[in-house]
Amino acid sequence: MDLKQIKELMAAMGRARIKKLSFKEKSGQEIHLEMHEERNTHEHAPPRPLSFSREGEFHPPVPSPLVPKSAQEKSEEEGKYILAPLVGTFYASSSPEDPPYVKPGDIVDENTVVGIIEAMKVMNEVKAGMRGKIVEILVENAHPVEFNSKMFRVIETQS
Repeated sequence: MDLKQIKELMAAMGRARIKKLSFKEKSGQEIHLEMHEERNTHEHAPPRPLSFSREGEFHPPVPSPLVPKSAQEKSEEEGKYILAPLVGTFYASSSPEDPPYVKPGDIVDENTVVGIIEAMKVMNEVKAGMRGKIVEILVENAHPVEFNSKMFRVIETQS
């Protein structure tokens, strides 16, 4: 089993909320994957990414800083969120020279492309999936996103 297949299994585990998975190939090679949830002593700390070795063993997440209070307050504001449909690297435009797909204040509908997530060398368009006005962009260009992480805050508009 190669690294690409292991990553695909991990992504599927996340989507299906599977905590443990064991897999044995006909060749006798075995892989054991296990998702660990850390009990966070900081109530508002963001989720920490998981890492793994080539053999499929998970390593403890790297500590991350607390979310500033202003970000916590913003997350409690009204609106809905466009969530990351998969794990990968977020890009706000199709190339560094192009303007971003959307910016705060833009009106979007269900089919509006709001960004791209690169996963395993494949560029995946992310569509808004709702009607509304983009009021906040929560991810930076060329930064990693996790499955279901909040990417954009949208206030629904009447149509």
